[in-house]
Amino acid sequence: MSLFKVYPLNPIAITKAAGSHVWDDKGQQYLDMYGGHAVISIGHTHPHWVKRIEDQLHAIAFYSNSVVMPIQEQLATALNEISGKKDFQLFLCNSGAEANENALKLASFHTGRKKIIAFKKSFHGRTSLAVAATDNPSIIAPVNETENIIFLPLNDVEALVTCFAQNANEIAAVIVEGIQGVAGIYEASDIFLQAIRNNCDEYGAVYIADSVQCGYGRTGQFFAHDHAGVNADIYSMAKGMGNGFPIGGILIAPHIQAKFGMLGTTFGGNPLACAAALAVIEVMQKENLLPAAAEKGAYLIAALKNTLGVKTVRGRGLMIGFEMEDHLQDIKKVLLNEFKIFTGEAKPNVIRLLPSLSVSMQEIDLFLEGLQKAVQQLSKTA
Repeated sequence: MSLFKVYPLNPIAITKAAGSHVWDDKGQQYLDMYGGHAVISIGHTHPHWVKRIEDQLHAIAFYSNSVVMPIQEQLATALNEISGKKDFQLFLCNSGAEANENALKLASFHTGRKKIIAFKKSFHGRTSLAVAATDNPSIIAPVNETENIIFLPLNDVEALVTCFAQNANEIAAVIVEGIQGVAGIYEASDIFLQAIRNNCDEYGAVYIADSVQCGYGRTGQFFAHDHAGVNADIYSMAKGMGNGFPIGGILIAPHIQAKFGMLGTTFGGNPLACAAALAVIEVMQKENLLPAAAEKGAYLIAALKNTLGVKTVRGRGLMIGFEMEDHLQDIKKVLLNEFKIFTGEAKPNVIRLLPSLSVSMQEIDLFLEGLQKAVQQLSKTA
């Protein structure tokens, strides 16, 4: 039986990982500045994370959500504390797409409306409603097509205000990434997020903060949206939440009421997933990873702005995108193949950095050194 091929693959088999490094099956070491697509938040195989999961595995790995699970309550308490969303409620699921799917569904239940405002270049997942709210027709199957999504330009306050005025009581929710990741690291401005909050309040719509990639401390605040000084009604989470163990969730404002049967999940919030998520929060707090992300990110962004061949730098904290000059379009391949550094990309010519929040300054300098050498190598052949 063959695998159903959905991604172009690097011909590298990773068999071991620790901290900000991974090793292939030949023993070659790589610096990981991509974190498995923003998933590795506290470092690969962090000892506390491993022990938390091992201890839980010896106790109980799974039971359905038909019984009380104290570890879910522990996770809710820990999330309330680290996020500052003290009165919010927690619904647990398994992935970012599921988190956004449930957030959109809940907003529609709450308002009794159908229309969703999303934004151009957005990415919210690959499931039914999440992919419909994603601005990429190539991944939207005919069955996912709907007239209930309205796409607006990001950071266009006038277009937002006009859309609300024209659709009045039809808008169920606005869903917005604090920083658009897949698009190439485009940040929603503070003024724009404040305008979303104001218009949702005025028209009775739900503000959904997609924090799947830009949340969990990656920008120096727990949620990227927090930089704007406003609260959303629902925050979606996943990627860095479990440090590689599949888990997702939504934080739900207290004015949104639960009803039996409204949402549901079989595997969401299972004991192993909760143990992994608790370990992540505990390490974040003990190692002060949120302020560290802000500090290291500022250092990295400043260095990139002074790097030959870099045209523009975008992002905040350790969610960074930088656009290369046209003749350096193969920089990602050279970084990986010649200098053994994993990075991400966005078309046509943007490198994305999403390293562990525990990446060291020495490892950042190692990346910068490799980048400079890669630029020099490509410039000679241009």
